[in-house]
Amino acid sequence: MEKSSYEKVVDHMLQQDAFSQWLGIELLEIREGYSRIRMTIRKEMVNGFGIAHGGIAFSLADSAFAFACNNRNNLSVALDTNISFTRAVQIGDTLTAEATEIHNGRSTGVYSIGIFNQRNEQVALFKGTCFRTGKTHI
Repeated sequence: MEKSSYEKVVDHMLQQDAFSQWLGIELLEIREGYSRIRMTIRKEMVNGFGIAHGGIAFSLADSAFAFACNNRNNLSVALDTNISFTRAVQIGDTLTAEATEIHNGRSTGVYSIGIFNQRNEQVALFKGTCFRTGKTHI
């Protein structure tokens, strides 16, 4: 099946994104204003307490946010983000981030990103606001 224009934009973004590649991000679903991605927590991703560093879940959510707000091929950058952590993440956990568009304006967008472990327990909630530059990716 041929890829949608949304999937082509996100594929292009991921090819250029060494950090998301290092995280081991896998694209699961891309639709207009939406993305669902996943990754597995590795030992080099934990902090001194033996749980995943908060920056790892944040980075996964940030990538889902970027893929959702950029997939219309309008280069968009983060204006504001925040995250609430609700459950500890362990080595070997598989995390899925689902980004849903709340608002799609001419110059801004707002997205809610839920991050869940392999038991479908929510481990974090991320909200992001983006600015649309009017430039294209591809």
